[in-house]
Amino acid sequence: MAKTKYHYNSHTLKYEKVKTSTRTWALRALGFLTSSFACGVFLLYVGFTVIDSPKEKQLKREIDQMALQYNIMQERLKQIDAALENMQHRDDNIYRVIFEADPIDPDVRKAGFGGVNRYKNLEHFSNSDLMVETAKKLDQISKALYVQSKSYDDLTEMAKSKAEMMASIPAIQPVDNRKIRGGISGFGVRIHPVYKIRKMHAGIDFTAPVGTPIYATGNGKVEAAGIDGGYGRRIIINHGYNYKSLYGHMSRFTVKVGQQVKRGDLIGYVGNTGTSTGPHLHYEVHKNNKPVNPINFIYNDLTPAEYVAILEAASQENQSFD
Repeated sequence: MAKTKYHYNSHTLKYEKVKTSTRTWALRALGFLTSSFACGVFLLYVGFTVIDSPKEKQLKREIDQMALQYNIMQERLKQIDAALENMQHRDDNIYRVIFEADPIDPDVRKAGFGGVNRYKNLEHFSNSDLMVETAKKLDQISKALYVQSKSYDDLTEMAKSKAEMMASIPAIQPVDNRKIRGGISGFGVRIHPVYKIRKMHAGIDFTAPVGTPIYATGNGKVEAAGIDGGYGRRIIINHGYNYKSLYGHMSRFTVKVGQQVKRGDLIGYVGNTGTSTGPHLHYEVHKNNKPVNPINFIYNDLTPAEYVAILEAASQENQSFD
């Protein structure tokens, strides 16, 4: 039962019972309800933001486990990436070297993905950075694996045609070693016999009598046969695989443009045409349309002693014959 309250009336000099109006009771009730509601809201806020429910605790454990698995996946992806880089290194520096193929451009191997943001749907999560980095690494490895797979397909085709390639690359001396008379002038800077100046000599000169047979040094197709300025009568054979060979100062041809030839086939005879100071064959080997030292392509039909002798003679910085 509520306590009765009194107050002292100074006019009547008596204690009188305090009477509470209905409005006061209503305001008091409203204040109590408002305070109770505010307190309840505050407690709910604290409960939902500070204190985790059992389901929230379970979800947080799952998120932590997922983040751990993402980190483990990142480490595994790094290991896969390292193994893939090793495969790429062997591909460029061993396999393609064997088949004399150019290495794959690093820009092709490391090419990214253009266009819109592929990872927008992974952003704005609590672990979005980890998720985006993992997705990017997966995409990079997938692209690199695709490029490497295509490279192995190319190598497979190269392996199938290896025998044909080895038969096509120049590999013999274009004139019989026993027919050489008067010496050899090799690849490099030599004294020009006419102009008497030091000038790049892009081939090897084999001195031999007019009419000495000249042989194709590898399988291929006759690309050109005619008179060409200082070369005189000359033949160019396209061997494929980015290789060509040139035979200059010939007296006559035994082949024509477009004809297929095999290594060792007779293609013409030594002469003294063009800018020449005496009967000889000027022989060049070109790879990727640039002259390379032919001494590296005359090993197949010579004994080791004969090859050493040719190598020493070609290394002398003497006067060329054209």
